[in-house]
Amino acid sequence: MKELQPLNENVLLEIEEQKEQVTASGIYIPDSAKEKPQFAKVIAIGNIENPGISVGDSVFFKKYAGTEIEFEGRKLMFLPYGDLLAKIVETENI
Repeated sequence: MKELQPLNENVLLEIEEQKEQVTASGIYIPDSAKEKPQFAKVIAIGNIENPGISVGDSVFFKKYAGTEIEFEGRKLMFLPYGDLLAKIVETENI
């Protein structure tokens, strides 16, 4: 099995597959017309001092950021650490 390891200050994210979307009238919306997701799961972190994230975290990133690739059947994205906007955390209801 091969593994990708990000270099420098990059983060490797796994993008969740989107389901086919169909309008109420039955028209299929192609992938090219859909908006890119901005949420993903961290699967590897490059050489970053005190990153604030760890492998397995879900993160929110800038629109149109990063480089998407397909590797061993998975949709992945290399993203500069500076393009991450937030880490998604679970909180308790008050």
